Amino acid sequence: MMLNMEELKFDENGLIPAIVVDAVSKDVLMMAYMNKESLQISMEKELTCFWSRSRQELWLKGETSGNYQHIVSITADCDKDTLLVYVEPDGPACHLGTKTCFENPVFESEERKLFTYERLFSLIEGRKTEKKEGSYTTYLFEKGLDKILKKVGEESTEVIIAAKAEDKKETIYEIADLAYHVMVLMIEAGISLEDIHKELASRHVIDKKVKQEKMTS
Repeated sequence: MMLNMEELKFDENGLIPAIVVDAVSKDVLMMAYMNKESLQISMEKELTCFWSRSRQELWLKGETSGNYQHIVSITADCDKDTLLVYVEPDGPACHLGTKTCFENPVFESEERKLFTYERLFSLIEGRKTEKKEGSYTTYLFEKGLDKILKKVGEESTEVIIAAKAEDKKETIYEIADLAYHVMVLMIEAGISLEDIHKELASRHVIDKKVKQEKMTS
């Protein structure tokens, strides 16, 4: 059930914090403020629009830079006084030209270091652009496409063997190996995680349409 805007709790200045998140990577991109007018514009245009406290005016993100943020969804927290805005960005969120405004690490636990596919993908990319001696990943890039394709084929076979044996632990291990080698292939072929996300998203829409057609036929 969608909330009515009147249910949201704006502060004494008529503002509500809006935390902007990349809908694909889940990275927090920025935090800004909205008032009722900018929130209404955001929903109508499906583009983030904020209220600039320093300039005291509406601010459509990307209007001058071209780095628009296409809204996927907006959700309020339990107190209804903060918004979480999921977007598909056209470019960097930060005025400094970085993807996110949050680029200054303060602390990170070594034991609980966050794993993401994006971090792994970036690490693999680094092994191609900045070759590291003794790195298996660098070795694959140096050997080229044929070697990478051979490994993808081998790992696919290992997944099939483990799954056929109904060995869950081994299947997980082999799928992880396959996923890594597929990422190497993607980087070699110039394919991004976002490319795959968009392709899968488009198939989801197609699948939904097919189901609807079956239900009405």
